[in-house]
Parts: sequence; structure tokens; C-alpha cells
Amino acid sequence: MQALTHWPEAARRTVVGVFTDIDDTLTTQGAITADALQALADLKAAGLFVIPITGRPIGWCEPFMAGTHGAAWPVDAMVAENGAVAFVHESTGTNTRQKGLQTPSNLRKQLSKLYQQDVETRTANQARMQAIAAQVMAEVPGVQLSRDSAGRETDLAFDYAEFARLSPDTVQQVLAVLQHAGMQTTVSSIHIHGCFGNFNKWQGACWIARELLGRDLPTELDRWVFVGDSGNDQAMFEHFTHSVGVANIAHFAPQLQHLPRYVAQAERGAGFAEVARAILRARGA
Repeated sequence: MQALTHWPEAARRTVVGVFTDIDDTLTTQGAITADALQALADLKAAGLFVIPITGRPIGWCEPFMAGTHGAAWPVDAMVAENGAVAFVHESTGTNTRQKGLQTPSNLRKQLSKLYQQDVETRTANQARMQAIAAQVMAEVPGVQLSRDSAGRETDLAFDYAEFARLSPDTVQQVLAVLQHAGMQTTVSSIHIHGCFGNFNKWQGACWIARELLGRDLPTELDRWVFVGDSGNDQAMFEHFTHSVGVANIAHFAPQLQHLPRYVAQAERGAGFAEVARAILRARGA
């Protein structure tokens, strides 16, 4: 990882969009900081696409997209559950009217959900996941589902570092049970995830760029940035030409196979704001 100051100005000048993790990247101690929120607004005001992509559940994301507990975040979409489902604004992008967006009755009309799997597949998977969750909690002492699990639709999440404090050995035991059941797994800065489907943040980023914006992300990676901090960001670090870690990635770096190209000096929300300033300075904004 190189210091953010080594990121060439010419590369920053041509950026059209930013994908970012949420927990411990935009947030600090569980809440988005004022500087990170302003950074999102500044990037949007400069004409960039801004899309948070998280392992958090889609239900958890709703207040931030809809502004039900304060101002809505200034973003184009929010991709949840490691890429399986997203909230989008109905007016965003070029393809929203053609992609089968669903507007549940409990959401404000300007928001819709976009899924990668059809409803039949999701329903079948949810039944399987309930049984696997019970198995994990029976076989691995002390393990519990994450407190945000009520808002999840396409994956399981077990808390190991948000409210719980589980050992690395316990994390590995949970992963073994999930993988034996045929689930794809990943570990964020706070949760252990399992899902049925080829979902990770990279695949989800390609999907939302294509479906919502009509853009082919793999062919224009030199114009996009990803900012993250932990294990479930590895697929993004591996693929993105311009990948940046906030400074707290140092806690996970020894366990990561793929690291970001650059690293900010500051941690968490302040680190994201630092990345945004670097992009905007190069653009003269």
C-alpha cells in the first residue's frame, strides 16, 4: 500500500464515480461523521456518481436513503448484503424504468429495491438460511445473529466484533459450518456473512453500474474509485485500478490477500473525507 499522496493527479482528475464501504469507512463508532457526509455531498455536487456498497442489510439502509431519521445521504444508490440487493432513486440513471424495480408499500415512493435474484429463489433461500442459522448457533457456543438481521433478505450475518467479541478461532468455526452448507462466505469488520449466490462487492458493483447507470464497470475501471477497510472489501481491492483503504485497514492487513493500492492517513470517516478531497482537488472543485 502506498500513501495517498502517491496517487497521480492525472488519474484523480478523470474519476467519474466512487464506490465506498460504509462501516468503519464512512462511519466512526457506528455513525457517519459530519466530514464524511459532507464529502459525499461534495462529490455529488462535482458531478460524480456516489454509491455505498455494504454487507449491512437492505432494511438497515432504508433510513439513510429515504431520510427518515434526518437528511437523506447524497448518493445515487446503496447496495446492500454484499451486492445482492440495492435501494435506488427512481429518477437515477438511464435504466431504472426497464429493470423491474419494486416499490414496497412501506417505502417512500421515490425509492425502489432492485434485486439480483427473483422472488422464488429468494424465498427458497430464506427457508434454507433459517435452518443453517439455527445449526450455527447450536454448534458454535456464544455465536448469535447480528442485531440487524431482521432487515436481511438474502444473507446471514453473525456478530463477531460489533457488539460481540469472538475469537478468530470461533470465526473460523462459523465459516466452516456455513461453507459446509454450500454458502459463499465473507468477513467484514464486524460480521461473518453467508449467502446462496455469487455475491460479493465486486460483482454487486458491476451489476448496479450496468443495471442502473448503463455503464460497463470492468472496461472503465481507470475512472472509478473504491474506498474500504476490511475483508469483505478484498474483491474490490483486487479489481479496482484506484482502490484506497482508510487507515484502520491496518488492523486487517495481515489477514488480507488483496490490499488497496493506496491508504489514507486518517481512519474511518475522516479517511474517506481525505480521499474525497484528493479527488476534488485534482478536478479543481
